[in-house]
Amino acid sequence: MDINKLTDQIIEGRRLTEEDDLSFLLQSDLSELTACADRLRKHFSGSQANLCSIINGRSGRCSEDCKFCAQSSHHCTGIEEYGFLDKQKITAECSHNEEQGVHRFAIVTAGRRLSGDEFEKALDAYDTLSKENHVGLCASFGLLEEEQFIKLKKAGVTRYHANIETSRKNFKNICTTHTFEDKLECIRRARAAGLEVCSGGIIGMGESWEDRIDMALTQAKLGVSSIPINALIPIHGTPLENIERITEPDILRTVAIFRFIVPNADIRLAAGRDLMSQCGKQAFLSGANSAITGDMLTTSGNRIREDIAMLNSIGFSTGRQCNG
Repeated sequence: MDINKLTDQIIEGRRLTEEDDLSFLLQSDLSELTACADRLRKHFSGSQANLCSIINGRSGRCSEDCKFCAQSSHHCTGIEEYGFLDKQKITAECSHNEEQGVHRFAIVTAGRRLSGDEFEKALDAYDTLSKENHVGLCASFGLLEEEQFIKLKKAGVTRYHANIETSRKNFKNICTTHTFEDKLECIRRARAAGLEVCSGGIIGMGESWEDRIDMALTQAKLGVSSIPINALIPIHGTPLENIERITEPDILRTVAIFRFIVPNADIRLAAGRDLMSQCGKQAFLSGANSAITGDMLTTSGNRIREDIAMLNSIGFSTGRQCNG
């Protein structure tokens, strides 16, 4: 396989599918593969980096049994638990992150689905954020119903986050309280309501390379706008607490794989960046063009201004261009 020639073909419009021989993604020299992925990134995404930040709007007591998650009530992790945050805390955090230079801001909650009074509080917070701030607004509230997505859009949310976590085949090994199809249906409902979708997963949970490729192929079919790639940080008290941590070369190859299979999406580095040198600097030269960041976010290892300086040093622009 001449991956330089294939890169040219993808730029010209070809898209990889499960019908293709994708073994080159695993067999190619890593440096050559990541260099070609970076070329795809430059063509499809340019040099504009996209930074988003999140606030944990409700913590703990989650009914779902995802094996990686500290917030599941099935595990004993000692995580702080609280109900939906006061609007003042949310708006203050959004304003701080906007001032620091992020492009998008998301409220994220634990639980199968945000509902009732807490969902109404979320709508009120977004209504205020959309009027007072100038960043794109995202939400991550679990497996919502269609009418809830419509209400979120009316309140100013433009993108919904719903990770598929892993491949269809491997999903049952990670979670048993909801299904892979539940995830896909949630994404379909969000898109039907007119929202963009941010959906990725977690690597380093014991999955195979084929699982990672299958996850990328699924995201390509879904047509998602943003794909967060999380590298698992094993958490004490979860079933995956003793799993061996994924290596930086494997993270870089995964980033490149996603860029080859979903070339026009934002490939977003998320949790686990501190498993790599310089908080993933090389990954931004291997196909990634976006990141989750934040001054209160412990999973990236960098503060917002540090991320901006790092990205600028390797040729990315981080200026805010729009709030969409």
